Amino acid sequence: MTTAYLLTGSPGVGKTTLIREVLSKVNKKAGGFYTQEIRGGSRREGFKIVTLDGKEAVLAHTGMTSPYRVGKYGVDIGSLEDTAVAALDRAIAESELIVIDEIGKMELFSPLFRDAVVRAINSSKKVLGTIMLKPHPFADDIKRHPAVNTVLLTRNNRDAVVTLILEWLK
Repeated sequence: MTTAYLLTGSPGVGKTTLIREVLSKVNKKAGGFYTQEIRGGSRREGFKIVTLDGKEAVLAHTGMTSPYRVGKYGVDIGSLEDTAVAALDRAIAESELIVIDEIGKMELFSPLFRDAVVRAINSSKKVLGTIMLKPHPFADDIKRHPAVNTVLLTRNNRDAVVTLILEWLK
């Protein structure tokens, strides 16, 4: 039985936007987090974590010094664990729908985050999230999990995917 829908696709295709749209249309207690760009004018300078209960933390930034790096961004594993992992733990305990946006290269530096993803998927609660398109051992294992349905989001199938997920959440 599918208990998790994970969206994948090219950067900028609208995965996070789709999740936020679905959340605005369903009447379920949801918990977890999404990621949001930090912009400096027209340039992307980093990413922040925004929990569904209103907490925020910087996940990665061009000006951040960290042993964990993805491209030009330093990644703050402590902020990820204190904010996103804590939000996932609360959602597993208290919510009907767990939102994980995203299971990506930055987040996967954290063993605590990886453990929280597995706990969420194995919780039998519904999970809606995004997962990296490129191959990665952990992400590939999650995509193959029997409870997970991975959907490749494109600009052409966006409306159909919204409908599919709204039906699944009924």
